[in-house]
Amino acid sequence: MQKRKLGNSNLEVSALGLGCMGLSFAYGPATEKQQAIALIRAAFDRGVTFFDTAEAYGPFANEELVGEALAPFRNQVVVATKFGFPGGKPAAGLDSRSENIREVADAALKRLKTDVIDLFYQHRVDPNVPIEDVAGTVKELIAEGKIKHFGLSEAGADTIRRAHAVQPVTALQSEYSLSWREPENEILPTLEELGIGFVPFSPLGRGFLTGAINESTTFDSNDFRNTVPRFDPSNRKANQTVVEALGEVAARKKATRAQIALAWLLAQKPWIVPIPGTTKLHRLEENLGAADIELTPDDLRNINDALAGIEVQGARYPAHLQQRVGR
Repeated sequence: MQKRKLGNSNLEVSALGLGCMGLSFAYGPATEKQQAIALIRAAFDRGVTFFDTAEAYGPFANEELVGEALAPFRNQVVVATKFGFPGGKPAAGLDSRSENIREVADAALKRLKTDVIDLFYQHRVDPNVPIEDVAGTVKELIAEGKIKHFGLSEAGADTIRRAHAVQPVTALQSEYSLSWREPENEILPTLEELGIGFVPFSPLGRGFLTGAINESTTFDSNDFRNTVPRFDPSNRKANQTVVEALGEVAARKKATRAQIALAWLLAQKPWIVPIPGTTKLHRLEENLGAADIELTPDDLRNINDALAGIEVQGARYPAHLQQRVGR
């Protein structure tokens, strides 16, 4: 697995990371613990050195799982986690007060079975706490040796600049994929200017870009996608044109849709590190195969041409969550 550096920092990670959220949270029943541990360790065996979790995934269960899974080789991997909700519960609102950030850091260190957190993200921007104060608290935690790097998630360009002026931001984590390209407008230029890495989550459009989901697909009752307008059956039907166009490119490259979608992200900037998640070993192996696919300038033009004029239907979050992004 090739390595990449997140922006101007010295934080080097595998070109593809593993988003661990779905093993415990958001996409139906949690994966059985030993099976989940085996999947995380299989990723490490295949060259993945970047693992993403958060206190909110569970809450707490995902950090505990990741901590146990990575304990045998903790010093060979980079672990990212997040703060920003009261008690780790997104439904309870936002909380990036200094005392909460510190409490989360101390608790996460124990759950992750580690003495330092490699990358600590603010999960969502808290409008009640100046971002300068948030960055200042993380700066103190870095000075204390509890944190190595500071990150933001779903933050707007102005917030990124203000935070970066207090404590250099190593990475921004936000949604970015062939079905959600809005970051290209303002976020990517800002990150490039400031030397900040980009970690796209949902790089496969929450599974939609794989071609495994259509208008007839039913999700588990606990699956987050049931609440997402983009996954309304009528929007899934309308958005099949994206999947079909991606399939044509994949067929020409003798690859899968997922592999082309991930390879496309890797080809955008050398400081972009997608974190696809999965609960299945064969999907893990398929996703990691994207790192070996080289898309030529002609390939990239063909992909852009195939998707030009296709407007993805449906918002990516329900309204109450949409208000928390881009701040």
